Amino acid sequence: MVRKVAIIVERADIALGGAERSMFEVAEALSALGPQVDLLAAKGQTRSSNVQVLYERVPGKRVSLAAFAEALKRHLARTDYDIVHSVLPFDFADLYQPRGGTYAESLLRNAASYPNAILRCGKRLTAFANRRRAGLLHAERELCHGTEGPIIAALSQYVVAQLQEHYATDPARIVLTLNGVKVGPPVDSALAGRLRTQILSALGVAEADNPVLLLFAAHNFRLKGLDRLIRAMQMVSEAATERPAYLIVVGADRSGRYQRLAQRLGIEKRIVFLGASQDVRSVLSISDIGILPTFYDPSSRFILEALAAGKPVITTRFNGATDHFTDGRHGRVVDSPDDLPALAAAIRHFTVPAHTERAAQAIRDDHLAEKISIPRVAKELLGVYDGILERKAHR
Repeated sequence: MVRKVAIIVERADIALGGAERSMFEVAEALSALGPQVDLLAAKGQTRSSNVQVLYERVPGKRVSLAAFAEALKRHLARTDYDIVHSVLPFDFADLYQPRGGTYAESLLRNAASYPNAILRCGKRLTAFANRRRAGLLHAERELCHGTEGPIIAALSQYVVAQLQEHYATDPARIVLTLNGVKVGPPVDSALAGRLRTQILSALGVAEADNPVLLLFAAHNFRLKGLDRLIRAMQMVSEAATERPAYLIVVGADRSGRYQRLAQRLGIEKRIVFLGASQDVRSVLSISDIGILPTFYDPSSRFILEALAAGKPVITTRFNGATDHFTDGRHGRVVDSPDDLPALAAAIRHFTVPAHTERAAQAIRDDHLAEKISIPRVAKELLGVYDGILERKAHR
């Protein structure tokens, strides 16, 4: 029986979103099932009693992988845990869970997201110039290759494929533990209503125009394909559609170049940039579609949040979140963000009210919110932990 678990993360800061927020949610859900769960971080700030920051007083945002490893080994030597679960490639862990997918794939897909061919080539050539990144890639390759080493928990089938393609990982070491998100309480309908009124006003649209609102939310606009989405929106605007399509952009990334692109394409009145928003759920509640034409996502939280909110989605095959829904039933999957006609066609599909309503009903009928939930993730992880303990007992 698993009584005490250590989860190793790089930074204890849920404001960073993504993997950091996910692991705090997973730790909370695991604790609710019985085990004591400690989060061990290199850096960060927290008041939580179950979080230990090992380099709290050391200046800088990061510490080296080697220094963090030594600090962890000292901590683990004086503290007993049944399971050591790490999101960083440490070979002394019982379970490695690459929350960002593999470093090898992320480097390749990051380069692919640059629209200029020369830049793409340059990014691929210089991908390993960053010493820290190269160190993480080397550590991950050493950990994942072959038959020996920690069990590896993959967030999606996409990550399973990455492990086998880049590292020839033994399939017996891989367990599939699909990603999930915390399904919160219903949003404040009055607040959401005021937000919708403000957004429509900014777009110069009336409710009588029956607009279809697409929501794009990300921190890295380039990697998540915003420029391709804007170009696809321009294609949609040129065709007759049953409902006019408008785009809401949420995220802390710099938006200037994307606003200028929209202006050059003559669709600046079709897009509103909200900037950073701590309450994406409220924006989702007044939107019709979640859209993320991403170049790389091991399993996008935003797409899962959209599905959990009952919203049909559009994304690409480079997003592991596609494991959670059926293309053509709950949303649309585009082969590549560079395929602008296919992306535009997916958007046009959801300008037909019957298509949007049918997909939203299918999401409810198939109980996707329950399947996506963090409690489901915690139960699956606890089962993986039990399996690891059983193998340890028979060694």
